Amino acid sequence: MRTHHSTRATQLMAWLMAFAIFALPLVAVAQTDIKVPSNKYSVSDDVKLGRDAAQQVEQQLPILRDGTVDNYVERVGRRLVAAIPPEFQQPQFRYSFDVVNARDINAFALPGGPMYVNRGMIEAARSEGEMAGVMAHEISHVALRHATAQATETQKFQIGSVLGQIAGAVIGGGIGQIVGAGSQVGFGAAALKYSRKYETQADILGAQIMARAGYDPRDLANMFRTIERQSGGGSGGPEWLSSHPNPGNRYERINQEAAQLRVNSNNVTQDTRAFQQVQARLRSMGRAPTMEEAARSGGQNPSNNRGDERYPSGGQVAYPSTRYRTYSSGDFFRVSVPDNWRELGGGGSSITYAPEGAYGQLSNGQSVFTHGVMVGVAGGQGGDLRQSTDAYINQLLSGNSYLRAQSRGYQRASINGRTALSATFAGRAPSTGQTEVVNIVTTQLRDGNIFYMAAVAPQNDYRNYQSAFNNILRSIQLNDR
Repeated sequence: MRTHHSTRATQLMAWLMAFAIFALPLVAVAQTDIKVPSNKYSVSDDVKLGRDAAQQVEQQLPILRDGTVDNYVERVGRRLVAAIPPEFQQPQFRYSFDVVNARDINAFALPGGPMYVNRGMIEAARSEGEMAGVMAHEISHVALRHATAQATETQKFQIGSVLGQIAGAVIGGGIGQIVGAGSQVGFGAAALKYSRKYETQADILGAQIMARAGYDPRDLANMFRTIERQSGGGSGGPEWLSSHPNPGNRYERINQEAAQLRVNSNNVTQDTRAFQQVQARLRSMGRAPTMEEAARSGGQNPSNNRGDERYPSGGQVAYPSTRYRTYSSGDFFRVSVPDNWRELGGGGSSITYAPEGAYGQLSNGQSVFTHGVMVGVAGGQGGDLRQSTDAYINQLLSGNSYLRAQSRGYQRASINGRTALSATFAGRAPSTGQTEVVNIVTTQLRDGNIFYMAAVAPQNDYRNYQSAFNNILRSIQLNDR
């Protein structure tokens, strides 16, 4: 098909395009171009390394479990992640943000996205912008895949022999030595610490991310001065600076980059009350241990009562928070769960939400959890809810033969205003030796499959979780049109 444009129409189109360009909220005037370093490892290697190291880190470090602080840091982190330039986004990465109850001024991010910010870092910062600056710097290391890029440059070994060393180098300090202890590589973790050129890249990209997120990138430069001032002679020394070497003229270079950036005017941060409230909350808590004290504890972490991350402890697990966090799976469904629970990967058609210390993995690789909920989709049986529910429950019982029905037939229930069926089972779980209660609720989807929620808790704890289970069930929103 042929088209024809008049001269006037062409001029009008050019004018509109020019107007559109000038109307866009500019973030950069002439920002520095950053080239991703060469890397022989795959993105999935980064993800596996970060996931495995995070399990060890959370066994060794006193993770702070405070809904107010966690939500605040998570909110800042998500804002920064959303501002990562598209060319550095990795769909496989899963950024998460936890606060370590340690007084050292430190923070680190593992490959693939898990980030840990010390309580001491938050308390030392003079503003949300300074705290966000450290987080943006760490996010930049992850986005540019610096850990495995550094390993690519410094060794010739296979991936299995260097994973622990990479993690240990990223974390630094005594905890890094513990995490890296599983590797037998002779050159040591020190060889894998970020080089000065990677530090410069993280400084520059961190400044760019801050501007895109609505923060003044000069706060990143200011935070280095704050760290130097507040950690000089302090307990534990400048832990963060020891694992992030100064590439030279760091303060000046970040400010030079900041001068080339324009802060996103649609997302400027000015209200610091939330940051001040979090600082006051942290300072009202008891004395935090140092990272060295945590390392000397021999892997014991009494302050967070977690149990073995690889295997549910079967002991006391924190009761559900009264605050809730909403998760979504695309446009298909939304669900709100207590904000001290985590979203865990399930099978291809299910997701589990559980509190810390309540989930893990058996020696055969099977994932298990003792408290929490699993939601998902199961195959239908000709569009009949009862038959489809029977088929799903039979499949569930085939893998959990110790469970027995607690009543005859199904009870009527509701999910998102739809007719649902409910059934309760109980039995002594071989993995923990405890009697657990499992409640299954199902409803029909328009494509003939069923959506289900399975709520699980030990029998002696079920009453304390029942209210949370009911709230979660009521929060479910489905969109299967």
